[in-house]
Amino acid sequence: MPNYSINARLQRFAHRNKPLQLALVLSFWFAGQLMVRLTSAPIPGGVAGMLLVLLLFATRRLSILSIRRGAEWLISDMVLFFVPAVLAVLDHRELLGLVGLKVLVVILGSTLAVMGVTGLAVDLCYRKR
Repeated sequence: MPNYSINARLQRFAHRNKPLQLALVLSFWFAGQLMVRLTSAPIPGGVAGMLLVLLLFATRRLSILSIRRGAEWLISDMVLFFVPAVLAVLDHRELLGLVGLKVLVVILGSTLAVMGVTGLAVDLCYRKR
């Protein structure tokens, strides 16, 4: 067995352990929630947590390998988070008629608007670079 330092062994363990990485991702979300509650900031806690992760990435205090597998695991099971929403629609039959069609148009329109503005912002940033 190679002679690794304890820090290297812990790092290697963290880079291969999905549940540990998932716990790390969730801890960033929880830290963001806590920061927002303590400061009464007008942003969601999840966004604050993502900004914290971005800051740690930018300062190279956190490696992408430290949360990659956990984040991929979370994203792969993301469809399970939408099951309650589908069941809620089945409880409210009025959403299956004209009201539901109006809601669908608003959701699709706002999604397209967000995607378009995000694409334009990324394009503008690349052009300035």
